[in-house]
Amino acid sequence: MYADTGTDAETVRRILQDTGDTWAVVGLSNNESRTAYGVAAVLQRFGKRIVPVHPKAERVHGEQGYASLADIPFPVDVVDVFVNSELAGAVADEAVTVGAKAVWFQLGVIDDAAYERTRAAGLDMVMDHCPAIEIPLLDR
Repeated sequence: MYADTGTDAETVRRILQDTGDTWAVVGLSNNESRTAYGVAAVLQRFGKRIVPVHPKAERVHGEQGYASLADIPFPVDVVDVFVNSELAGAVADEAVTVGAKAVWFQLGVIDDAAYERTRAAGLDMVMDHCPAIEIPLLDR
């Protein structure tokens, strides 16, 4: 179990290896100085299809962007959340609504109530972790 997040290593592994390869990255734009930009590139290198979700709906890393999760016209497996903790719960709720299989809150993104709601809805969830850090560790 990771300290204070309720996330265990098996959930991390399951999301990264078994949940699916289509990752909606909420907060992803073409701003190369933002963490989301680099993390999305790492996810692509490890075979994930990234779907940028940002109000600007920009094309990022060669992928069409969408203004919201609801605007994505195909199924999404994982919703990776790069917004402030105060906004993250609403994104997690939208992930449940659109039928995602898992939600991943990035480092520093913590909302215990959203975690409980998302898990109660049957989705896997990781909170306060970065897939770009975790995914290279899988083969160890």
